[in-house]
Amino acid sequence: MNQNSVYSRLMQHMTWIRPWLFPMGIICLYGIGLIFAPESTNRSIHICISMFQQLTLPICLALVMMVVFNRMVSPGTITRFLGQGSGLKGLFLSSLAGIVSMGPVYAWYPLFKTLKDKGVSVFHIANFIGNRSIKPALLPVMVASFGWHFTWAFVLMSLVGALIVAGVVSVACPLVSEPNKSSTQP
Repeated sequence: MNQNSVYSRLMQHMTWIRPWLFPMGIICLYGIGLIFAPESTNRSIHICISMFQQLTLPICLALVMMVVFNRMVSPGTITRFLGQGSGLKGLFLSSLAGIVSMGPVYAWYPLFKTLKDKGVSVFHIANFIGNRSIKPALLPVMVASFGWHFTWAFVLMSLVGALIVAGVVSVACPLVSEPNKSSTQP
């Protein structure tokens, strides 16, 4: 047998196993934990189940949005609204989307990757993430707790801070308008 064919077979086998290494490692750690500290491990399992239940809806919503984006919206349309040359319209849309978005931010990461692959600028993705600290539903509570002056200062500084961070990220991470090359390489 040729050494290259053995190596290629091994690499094919490893690409199948690689996604399962982390979950299998966690299962092994929980198994060891059940043997040595069953009460603590059992409590940890219940916390993980609770977190999974809380994350199911936001992740499913992000998945549905990804399917809708992939089926209904062309890359040209997305690039026109949130691409490199989208201007104030793109800035407004990415800011507004970040402000009204709900759920944990990591549930949105797969959608961001899809949008980036379709040509959305890194600036707008970073702006979206930066504007997530502003939540309209919580503004009345903030006003009642801290007053109007603090609330407006916080919102204004959050908007400005998101723009600054987005600008720095866009300079530090060049735009990749074609599909991410690193995800297609082994």
